[in-house]
Amino acid sequence: MNKLNFTRRNFLKVTSSLAGGLVIGFHLPQTAEASAGGAIEINAWLTIDADNIVSIVTPQTEMGQGAFTSVPMMIAEELNIPWENVRHVMASANRHVNNDNLYTTTSTGGSRTVASRHPYMMQAGASARERLRVAAANRWGVSVDQVNANQGMLTSGSQSGSYGDFAADAAEVTLAEEPKIKAYKDWWLLGKSVKRLDIPQKTNGTATYAIDVEVPGMVYAAAQACPVPEGKLVSYDFEAVKNMPGVISAVELKQVKPVAAFTDLRSGVAIVAETWYQAKNALAVMPIVWDFGRGASITSESQTAEAMSLISGPGTLVLDVDGNPGKRRDKGVNQEAVPGIIAASNNVVIGEVFHRPFESHATMMPPCAVADVTADRCDIWTFTQDIARSLNETADQLGRDTKNVHLHQTYLGGGFGGGYNMDVHRQAAAISAEIGRPVKVIRSREEDIAQDSQRPPIWGTYQAALGDDGLPVALTTHIVGEEKMPAFTQRSVADMPYIVANRRHEYSSVKSHIPIGYHRAPGANANGFVIEQMADELAQAGSWDPLDWRLKLTEGNEPVQRVLLAMKEKSGWKTDLGPGVGMGLALVESHGTVSGCVATVEISRRGQIFIDRLQYFINSGYVINPLNATEQAESSAIWELSHSMTGGLQIRDGKIANTNFDSYTMMRMADTPPKIEVHLEMSEDQWWGGLGEPTGPPTPPAIANAIFYATGKRIRSTPFSKANL
Repeated sequence: MNKLNFTRRNFLKVTSSLAGGLVIGFHLPQTAEASAGGAIEINAWLTIDADNIVSIVTPQTEMGQGAFTSVPMMIAEELNIPWENVRHVMASANRHVNNDNLYTTTSTGGSRTVASRHPYMMQAGASARERLRVAAANRWGVSVDQVNANQGMLTSGSQSGSYGDFAADAAEVTLAEEPKIKAYKDWWLLGKSVKRLDIPQKTNGTATYAIDVEVPGMVYAAAQACPVPEGKLVSYDFEAVKNMPGVISAVELKQVKPVAAFTDLRSGVAIVAETWYQAKNALAVMPIVWDFGRGASITSESQTAEAMSLISGPGTLVLDVDGNPGKRRDKGVNQEAVPGIIAASNNVVIGEVFHRPFESHATMMPPCAVADVTADRCDIWTFTQDIARSLNETADQLGRDTKNVHLHQTYLGGGFGGGYNMDVHRQAAAISAEIGRPVKVIRSREEDIAQDSQRPPIWGTYQAALGDDGLPVALTTHIVGEEKMPAFTQRSVADMPYIVANRRHEYSSVKSHIPIGYHRAPGANANGFVIEQMADELAQAGSWDPLDWRLKLTEGNEPVQRVLLAMKEKSGWKTDLGPGVGMGLALVESHGTVSGCVATVEISRRGQIFIDRLQYFINSGYVINPLNATEQAESSAIWELSHSMTGGLQIRDGKIANTNFDSYTMMRMADTPPKIEVHLEMSEDQWWGGLGEPTGPPTPPAIANAIFYATGKRIRSTPFSKANL
């Protein structure tokens, strides 16, 4: 009887081909270098073939956020080519790195792909269009202003031809001056809902992730670094496992720096075997001795005790370049007067401490890399949100010239910031170089969570003095965070949108050995939980409706007012829905975008939390693809909802204690709220925000505020599943 390898992926491949689809099996992602095949490269961003098909290079990685559609959309808008003629190809990291950062940047995160990069991406399309017009004008003997470029066709009077007809000539054209990109009012494609170009491959099973890559002669490796971060390998006994099935060798992973940065190779050991499970099983039983280092005495409880001690006293004053605590709109506030005003006030509100714990990325696809290192070349496929950065790090690991390192872009099974801070490609390169064979390194879920760059914990509180009108006249906020990245304690706190004339923000930091890194909406994702519950508490203390309080304290701020007014008009806002039912709101600015959430919850007699409805109101200035914007808003909301409902990492003896989904619980599909609405409320006023992250931060505080109105109880920490309701 034949052995069957029946997986969902194989099922999709087989059924799609039986149904008449063109794809029969896997293919590695096409790169810009491989795509040309008869097409003419007009510039580094696009090629045009004889059939008028335009292949547009995407230097950003696709991890579900829609980059493989948004980048081609921006270029196609200026090029003026029918959308059905557009294809996307993955950029060559080698070409980018070795040609003075050809695509400007390959970094994929911070919701920046559209917000900050649209000018030069759209410029690439505009430049190609104008070069095509010049080529047609030269051939037809007319002036350029007599040539029209529209929907892939060039015309001048009775003369016409496709872009493909003039592509070769256009490639030789040098423009005296680059054209300006279009104004918003002139868009024909941007601003419309467009289906994503990556969806067919992801639904027919042909999308290739790093974990899918197969190389002839490839073996597998399972690696382990010290379970207490910053610890080091002392010894291991390969003799005890070398005769286990499939085992080939052990490779020590040697840390160079005394304290490795998260993108450096960390001290550890790997087992190489014929299959990954053979490698994993041997690694699990191989005797290993670790030096746990300073972190062995740190626990969640010890950090909390230190944080509570710090937060009860003064912290370090956060100032911007002008000496003011706010970064944008608090100009002219008085930070020095705050303690005295609060001390002299007869109406003081002292907040209790809010807390959010460490959280892990826990991406759907565990980190993976394939490396094939030979004497004169290295090929690598890896889990990364920045192909150029990972190529450079691989070259550094091997001591090779970047010209001889070829990183092949693949899809990511999630990212959320985790693809920035990863050493799995270093591990794969080091192992392949050591054994002289291609190798695939896959991290187990336990190793993934244990070695992840975690979201840092925060503890936060406030003190405020209220005036006769019930509004704050002086306010101090104090956030305690992790020592390695104090900037996280400031985002969405020091620059909150609420204007208080006498305002100061302080921070303190606790000792920590846990690697931290970027998570979806870093800083704002935790700090919004503090500030937006503070806003509700101050409104209630001053006898203000929470929505009206926010409107009053943001007067003159059009982007925020637009969102708040839409929330008031469209959400059905009210705070008295009856026993056990509550409606709460929150508003957080992050990544240049204002995002508001209105949550409606119901609390059962047993204290179970049911989220009936989440409504989002977003202002990012502009939106280029409303369909994708809505999808990203829903995705970011569910990401943060999952962490706040059931997440939370625990530190025991310096180690992450809950390293798989039986103990670090993520939301399942059945837990998703039945109603999630997204309202795009754009100012369209010459500023651009991002849309991949901003709906996450207001979600937990909106739910917490709703729970207060349903029960009268204030939830000051996550996960909510542990609250006593």
